[in-house]
Amino acid sequence: MTHLLLARLQMAFSLGFHIVFASISMVMPFLMFQAYRRYLKHGDPLDLRLTRAWMKGSAILFATGAVSGTALSFQLGLLWPGFMEHAGPIIGMPFSLEGAAFFLEAIFLGLFLYGWKALSPRVHLFCAAMVGLCGLASGILVIAANGWMNSPAGFDWIEGQAFNIDPWAAMFNRAWPLQALHMLLAAFQATTLAAAGLHAWGLLRETAPAFHRRALSFLLPLLAVSSLLQPLVGDLSAKSVAQRQPEKLAAFEAHFHTETRAPLWLGGWPLEEESRVVGGIAIPGGLSFLAFGDLEAEVKGLNDFPPDERPPVLVTHLAFQLMVGIGTMLAALSLAYGLARWRRVELLSRRWILRLLVLLTPAGFLALEAGWVVTEVGRQPWIIYRVLRTADAVTPVPGMGWTLAGVVVLYTILGLLSFGLLALWFRREARDA
Repeated sequence: MTHLLLARLQMAFSLGFHIVFASISMVMPFLMFQAYRRYLKHGDPLDLRLTRAWMKGSAILFATGAVSGTALSFQLGLLWPGFMEHAGPIIGMPFSLEGAAFFLEAIFLGLFLYGWKALSPRVHLFCAAMVGLCGLASGILVIAANGWMNSPAGFDWIEGQAFNIDPWAAMFNRAWPLQALHMLLAAFQATTLAAAGLHAWGLLRETAPAFHRRALSFLLPLLAVSSLLQPLVGDLSAKSVAQRQPEKLAAFEAHFHTETRAPLWLGGWPLEEESRVVGGIAIPGGLSFLAFGDLEAEVKGLNDFPPDERPPVLVTHLAFQLMVGIGTMLAALSLAYGLARWRRVELLSRRWILRLLVLLTPAGFLALEAGWVVTEVGRQPWIIYRVLRTADAVTPVPGMGWTLAGVVVLYTILGLLSFGLLALWFRREARDA
């Protein structure tokens, strides 16, 4: 493997690992807050038990996310010094603000963890809310930096250097709002679905059924709402990408030739050398409508761009199909759930539904990871879109294979320890409920 590919693999593995823990640590505090608010209102010990279970999960995963996030920030400088040389003065502000949000999140989490007897119930509940809000702020600010990489703003690029820098314009770039909303909804989907699967497993094993039923009463509505909103945000995101990064849209739709009434592929295997797709189902005009809201609109194909400026098609297309497929399935299941709630059908007494939830436990995170593959691979060969190539930003330091192996081993151990500890606490809380 080339030096560049090894560096990209290391960054991809680190980001893929961190995004799981970051997503959970953003969402779980809201679950903790909901359960605690209900406990303060009704005084049900079951809500208190659930609060403590999700509190411990938040603490464990926050610690893992903090470690992996810190390592990821160092890797930006170590692996991509050419990027940091130019990007630091432009997009450094959201990174700094993200650090402040992270520290506030840690402070409020500590107050909630150790303030049970020292704080009044209202202040204690406020701390729980602030853990979640600061976590969301942290995620939104990081995504501002990534959005800037996809839609650079706030500077003039003259002869390889940035001039007239405006950090506010860089932070509030065109890609940021929809990309942040898309990611936050994905985090809620992935986390609530994974947690619902674990609690459904507990119900199937008939251990502490009241505890698991109460947990699912919090999780399933959040999962349904986020899954129904996500296709709407995804549609707006696709239209935004069609305007800002037409070659990325062409890559994730495997669209090789510019044409009107462009087809939308369901499945299919792109053959890049032959500029065609085999297998799959083509919906005439589907891509034109997706990109521009018009069945007859012209959509640029990859052949309109120089070969050295085209993203990898196969990986991008397959990742996009996986993300959309899972998202569509979750939206359909959420509609069915809403209909069942409206008709007052008791769902949790049906074992096949619990088995389905268990089966789908990792699906949300698979879609989330696929979405990041689409975002990052679809931007190649640019690390800053149409400004700086990834190959020009990578470190010249050799030995990248050894550092990649070390990161994989260390992160695997860290992940196993974190989830092992989480499973231990989960079993204890369910047993004592």
